[in-house]
Amino acid sequence: MSALTRLRAWGAPLLPGVMLSATIAAAAAFLGAHYGAPVMLFALLLGMAFNFLHEDGPCRAGVEFASKFILRLGVGLLGIRIVFDDLAEIGFQGAGLLIGLIALTIGTGFLAAPLFRRQWRFALLTGGAVAICGASAALAIAAVIPANDKTERNTLFTVMAVTALSTIAMVVYPLLFQGLGFSEIQQGFLIGATIHDVAQVVGAGFSVSDSAGEIATITKLFRVAMLPVVLIAIVLVLRVAGPGAGQGKIPLLPWFMVLFLALVALGSTFELPGALVAQVDTLSRAFLITAIAALGVKTSLKALTAVGGGHLAIVVIETLVLLVLASAALYFLAIV
Repeated sequence: MSALTRLRAWGAPLLPGVMLSATIAAAAAFLGAHYGAPVMLFALLLGMAFNFLHEDGPCRAGVEFASKFILRLGVGLLGIRIVFDDLAEIGFQGAGLLIGLIALTIGTGFLAAPLFRRQWRFALLTGGAVAICGASAALAIAAVIPANDKTERNTLFTVMAVTALSTIAMVVYPLLFQGLGFSEIQQGFLIGATIHDVAQVVGAGFSVSDSAGEIATITKLFRVAMLPVVLIAIVLVLRVAGPGAGQGKIPLLPWFMVLFLALVALGSTFELPGALVAQVDTLSRAFLITAIAALGVKTSLKALTAVGGGHLAIVVIETLVLLVLASAALYFLAIV
């Protein structure tokens, strides 16, 4: 049997589910561009409408593949966005503040979760999503923590919640920060430090001014750059905790994080063509939207609505804590 024949035999069962997920992702991208709404939210909701195709039938294997392998590949390709020279513009004080905010936000999740009878997985998932980069961080963290019967449902809920809150923040935060008397540079830093998803950070930042948009984008990229650090810390803790915390031996660096770090190193060492960076970034986003669509197909609306108000309360608390801490740090310490 030739390599091509083996490849066809391996890929044929996956094709229907992958094509379904990709088609839903394309429809979500069209709707998002047409209506100016979050693409990932559209992908999630459209995917859930096709949940019946995941139960039994030819799409199941491909949907599983898209929700796992394509998800990890999309996260790995995110590294193309990060260049160390850009991150250096934050400065030591700004970097220290952002690292502290990330740690405190994740810690808030662990403090809030027991109050609403939620487990550590949900605390880590939501805390990481709010602290780092929204939906992308939620997907990456879900890929390394031990899965249980609630993991996919909680991941989808987290994506939906942080995307919705980011959209609200994109409108409200610039007005709030201006009302508090922050300068344009400070507003840009706060927007980048507190809004969850990259697209909404860019939208909010440039709605203030070009200089605010630039500092907001750089600040957000610093938070994205912390994603592999947080993932490695999670993996180390799970390895130390032993078999009871995980499912088998967890690699110190999953392959998609190796890809992430390799792209960061490549982009920081060589000046890559802008067109290439844009194409890889677009491909990464396409993979993540496809993975979200696949996760939506795997999840029923009934299962998602059964999570209860405690789930939303935790995400809102984490979001408000991040907002208050970041605003207070700039207001009283004048770091930026």
